[in-house]
Amino acid sequence: DRFIEYGLDKAGILTIDRFNGKIKPIFRLNRLEFDYHYNPPGIRGEPRYLEGVVRLTKLHGSLDWRFETQSRNIYKEFIPFGHGEIKIDDPYEQVVIYPNAYKGIDTAFFPYSELFRDFSIAICRPNSVLVTYGYGFGDSHINKIISNMLTIPSTHLVIISFDKANDRIQKFIEKENISQITLLVGNEVAKLENLVNYYLPKPAIDRISDRMYQILEKRNIVERENKEDRKENESGI
Repeated sequence: DRFIEYGLDKAGILTIDRFNGKIKPIFRLNRLEFDYHYNPPGIRGEPRYLEGVVRLTKLHGSLDWRFETQSRNIYKEFIPFGHGEIKIDDPYEQVVIYPNAYKGIDTAFFPYSELFRDFSIAICRPNSVLVTYGYGFGDSHINKIISNMLTIPSTHLVIISFDKANDRIQKFIEKENISQITLLVGNEVAKLENLVNYYLPKPAIDRISDRMYQILEKRNIVERENKEDRKENESGI
């Protein structure tokens, strides 16, 4: 349930969510509209966004989210990753996660209404791209938000899946503009190792490759100049 957070921690990536605090992070209603950025030296008025910062929203709660009995606040409990048995007196009243048939109803109440508002605001804007990995399009309340996003012509949806999810993916895309959708379906492309090594683009910052291309360009220029010198010498002779 917390595999993404674990990977972000291992990669040293800062996560921005609705929880404020270090000792006992509490879920807050105030949605902070801020980003980490820096001003490059010698450049005025052009701040750049900092690398290694992501926003994370867990639409259906998490295993480590808890309801506080007295204040009814939601806080994040520190549980080691990969922890075996977790003893909770009343998990249905304390753990903030409801993966059941009534998701659409649950999302109308706190805190899911705030999380889904974050989700819709993030994707329902021009030039936004949504990538789904392993999502079977079985939740109508989520599909509705995605469909609203695709009403904006400049948005795009990328679907990565091992299979057709019992034809639910096909039924969804039949109702949408296919030119706004990219499909990567099958074991070969959906396997994480193959996806990263052969299909996904390389990181934006790759100094080794940049240096290699610079050297190759210089070598091509040198070879081109040598060829031109040889032609001039041969024509002169």
